[in-house]
Amino acid sequence: MELDRKTKFQLSSHYWLFIALLLLLAGLLGAVTRTYHKSWDITLNGRNSLSAGSIAQLKKLKEPIHITVYAGANTRVGDAVKFFFAPYQRLKPDLRIQFIDPDEQPLLARQAGIQQPGEAVVEVGKRSDRLGSYNESAFINLLVRLARDKDRLVMYLDGHGERKLDGPANHDLGDFGAQLAKRGFKSAPLNLVLAQEVPSNISVLVIAGPRVDLLPTEVAKLKQYVQRGGNLLWLVDTEPLHGLLPLTEQLSIALTPGTVIDLQAKEMNADATVAVGAAYGRHPVLQNFNLITLFPYAREVVPLDSESHSENRWQITPLIQVAARGWLETGALDKPVAFDKGHDKPGPINIAVALQRTVDDRAQRIVVIGNGHFLANQFLGNGGNLDLGLNAINWLSGDEDLIAIQPRATQDAQILLSDTVKLMLVIGFLFVLPIGLLLAGGLIWWRRRKS
Repeated sequence: MELDRKTKFQLSSHYWLFIALLLLLAGLLGAVTRTYHKSWDITLNGRNSLSAGSIAQLKKLKEPIHITVYAGANTRVGDAVKFFFAPYQRLKPDLRIQFIDPDEQPLLARQAGIQQPGEAVVEVGKRSDRLGSYNESAFINLLVRLARDKDRLVMYLDGHGERKLDGPANHDLGDFGAQLAKRGFKSAPLNLVLAQEVPSNISVLVIAGPRVDLLPTEVAKLKQYVQRGGNLLWLVDTEPLHGLLPLTEQLSIALTPGTVIDLQAKEMNADATVAVGAAYGRHPVLQNFNLITLFPYAREVVPLDSESHSENRWQITPLIQVAARGWLETGALDKPVAFDKGHDKPGPINIAVALQRTVDDRAQRIVVIGNGHFLANQFLGNGGNLDLGLNAINWLSGDEDLIAIQPRATQDAQILLSDTVKLMLVIGFLFVLPIGLLLAGGLIWWRRRKS
C-alpha cells in the first residue's frame, strides 16, 4: 500500500516527536535520580553547621584544597573523616580527599610524619601542613595559615616590664601569642637598647604597657619606625606613658588621664571598671563584628586633627565606644566612685582608633587601644576579645581578607528546675506512675475475669 505525502509527514512527525519525548523523559529521570542535599540544624547554637567565619574563609580561598588522609577509606575512621568534610565539600567543590592506608603503605606515612592513623596533610597551593584533630576551629585556623604566602613576623617591645606575647603570667599575652602562632604568625621580643633600630622586615610591632621609662634613644627609634611607615599595635593602660608622649604627638592622638566607669557592667555582674564594648565604628577591623568585648580599666583615646602636610596626614577612624551610661573617672579608685560633673567626662567614651596613611606608595596601618588587659591571659576568653585582637593583627599585617569571626564554641544545654518541680518529678516517677500502672493492670484483670 502506497502512502500519500500527508500520511508520510504525519508518521514522520510522530516518530520524531516520540524521540524528543523519550529524550526528555531520560533527562527528567536523570534529574530525579540526582542527589540533593538539604539539612536543618536545630541545635542550641547551630553547632552542627559551619559558622559564618568558616563560610567566609572558604569563599575567600580561590585555590583548590587537597587533603590526604592516612586511614582506610572504608574504615570507621575513614567514614568519620568523610562525614566531617562533607559540609566543607558542599561549599567548596574543589576540596578533594585522598585516603592512604598506613598499614598498606607505611613508607608514605613515615615520609609525611604521620604518628597515628587518621591524621591528614592539607595542601593549599604550594603550602601544606598536618591536621591532627578534626574540629572546625583547628581546620579553619589551618586554612588561614596556609592561605598566607609566607609567615608574618610580629615583634613586641621588651625590656621595660611590658606584656609578653610568650609570657605565662596573668597580665602577659601568652595565650594570644599562641593563637597568632596557629595562624602563621611568628613572634619575637625586641629590645631597643640592644637593637640599632626596629627591623624593617616585621609585619607588626606591639607595644603593650611598659612599666618603666624608655630611654630617649629608644623613643627616637620608635618614632623613626613610624616615620618610615611601620605598622604598630599600641595597647595603652591607665599607667603613665613612661616616655612615649612624643609618640602620641606623632600619631595625632591624645590619651586622656582617667579610668572608664561603665554602669552597664554591673548588669553583667562585673565591676564598673570593666568597660563593655558593643558600639563599633565602620572599619575593616570590625567588619561583621557584633560580639561583646570587655576592657578592664580602659582609658580614653581621642583622635586629633592631622598635620597640614599631606605626607603626615593620618586617616583616623574611631573604633570602639563604651560607657554610654558611664563616665571617665579622673579620681582615685580606692573608694566608691561617683560622677563628678566638674571633673569627670560623661560617656560615651572612645577607647580605640585606627590610623592609616600612605608612605612610599605603601599603606601604613596603626591601631591604638586604650587597654591592654583585654588581651591578657586572664581576660582573653571574655566575649569577643580574642576575635578583636586577631582582626586587628590581620588588618595591620595586610591580611584583612582573612578577618573573620572564629568558629563558635559549643554551648552546654542545661535544664534548670526548681526544688518544687524536682519533688513533683520524684513523686510522679517513683510513686504516682507505678501505682497508676498497678491500678490499670488490676482493672484490666478484673474486667477480663468478670467477662
